[in-house]
Amino acid sequence: MKSKLLQICEPGQTPLPHEQEDNIAIGIDLGTTNSLVALSIGGRPVIIPDAENNHMTPSIVGTDKIGDAALDQQNIRSFKKFMGKGIEHVSPEDKNIFNIDLAQSSENSIYFSLDDKAISPIEASSLILKSLKSQAEEFLGKSINKAVITVPAYFDDAARSATKSAAEIAGLQVLRLINEPTAAALAYGLDQNPEGLYAIYDFGGGTFDISVLKLSKGVFQVLATGGDTNLGGDDIDLLIAKDIQRSTSSNIKDLMPYANQIKEDLTSSQCAEIKEFGYTLNRESFNQIIKPIVDKTLKITRNVLLQADIEIADIAEVVLVGGSTRSPIIKEQLAKLFGKHPLDTINPDTIVALGAALQAQALTTGSDNMLLDVTPLSLGIETMGELTEKIIYRNTPIPVSKSQEFTTFKDGQTAMMIHVVQGEGETITNCKSLAKFELRGIPPMLAGTARINVTFTIDADGLLTVSAKENITGISQSIEVKPSYGLSPVELINLIEQSQINAGAELETRLLTEAKIEAERMITAVNSAIEKDSDLLLSEELIEIKQKVTSLEELLAFNSKDTILSATKGLDKATQSFAERRMNTAIQGALSGKKVNEI
Repeated sequence: MKSKLLQICEPGQTPLPHEQEDNIAIGIDLGTTNSLVALSIGGRPVIIPDAENNHMTPSIVGTDKIGDAALDQQNIRSFKKFMGKGIEHVSPEDKNIFNIDLAQSSENSIYFSLDDKAISPIEASSLILKSLKSQAEEFLGKSINKAVITVPAYFDDAARSATKSAAEIAGLQVLRLINEPTAAALAYGLDQNPEGLYAIYDFGGGTFDISVLKLSKGVFQVLATGGDTNLGGDDIDLLIAKDIQRSTSSNIKDLMPYANQIKEDLTSSQCAEIKEFGYTLNRESFNQIIKPIVDKTLKITRNVLLQADIEIADIAEVVLVGGSTRSPIIKEQLAKLFGKHPLDTINPDTIVALGAALQAQALTTGSDNMLLDVTPLSLGIETMGELTEKIIYRNTPIPVSKSQEFTTFKDGQTAMMIHVVQGEGETITNCKSLAKFELRGIPPMLAGTARINVTFTIDADGLLTVSAKENITGISQSIEVKPSYGLSPVELINLIEQSQINAGAELETRLLTEAKIEAERMITAVNSAIEKDSDLLLSEELIEIKQKVTSLEELLAFNSKDTILSATKGLDKATQSFAERRMNTAIQGALSGKKVNEI
């Protein structure tokens, strides 16, 4: 008898039998360069064309038109690159190429100039999504309000939240945000292949992702993911535009469309030209120009395999996703790296939308496939000494919920600041701050007595919720972590790269800080005990303990972890008898004057 996975849908997504006929959901690839909408019926996904039978809608928003129709008026494009970001994440080149409204933009959001109004990436994306929704409705002849939307695997929490907001504005309920590499794996039907590991190389117009998936009996488990949310075809166009500029006085922004055409021509031809400027470029020169970008994607790919402890020989297949993978040099370099030709039998421009449609069908009518994505960066909170305590580690499968217990540092402490951070650093200076909130009403007790349970929950879309609960009183506080913009592309990559470079030094710093914190805690506790109960000590005991306290205080000025730990251990040993006497005295006081049956 053939085994079958139990189908489990998320709350609110399980259709009743009589509802399934009209319970249609579409799959949308909201791309940097082009966007597509697809529908799957009976496990057969198809791209839905527009009225002119075009299968792709350029991600271009004009004054009152969308896509190709907006080319004849002022327009904005590549706004996906700026989803969930602030003005500090805009490079000088971005300002020259894109119509960014510097006056309206702030640390919380970027705005583009479109005629006499300012428009955000969320608003622009919502217009594309609304157009795709209408396109699907015209094709099917019925209203549609549910969708699965794809996002780069390395999109941070802010960018994912921004994408869901854009969909809501467009009148779409997002059943799931699915990572683009995972959608591509679904479209290839890799679950039908033998069990194995697959690398999904996703190089689109504005982002690059590399993910390693383990496929086993219909379960798609992402083992590791990496990438750069600011590396894509736009960057290739920019390098070519700069090369063209040497032959003309035109500005970079005006040359970008020509550069894009040159790039596309060279995917099938050995030479391309722009007659207006008398400019020609052969494929060999093109390969040299874009080599730094290709090398960067290969470096990220190697790092992801290394972090996942996966040998290149263990990869069964390499799947190509995104229009930028059409360049022959990319296929050549990947074949050289993996020792096998990448899979490219499905159009790399449409594969993501097809996978999204399959997942949309799975969430409305059921599927034998199960998706297990991962979180790209570690999440945790700040502890004493500005240290980072990781609660959910990077590449943990999602959805996930993990808890950890913390306590107070000072006697009588009645509140605790919960500072949520993201990144691989051992200290908060090497991580990104996401949110802060306070837990108040903690009963005043001795330091280390209170028990505060902190829980991190990441949903299937990769969005985070943090809660804190004091176990004695039951008081709690929680927050949906929706940062105003999130991690910058450079920060996102550097957080991991720098953590690898500085891992040893950071760990030593952390251990030294922890040793000092423990020493300070013991000094405070011993001094407090002496002040209250010194009469329980013999004079020579008191002198010895005070000497050890003084010695430990002096050692805190030096950065010798082992010496501090040794001195702390010595003080602890010297006060053990004192601690026992204090405990016995406290118990005797509590029982004094009580009958046996009252105890």
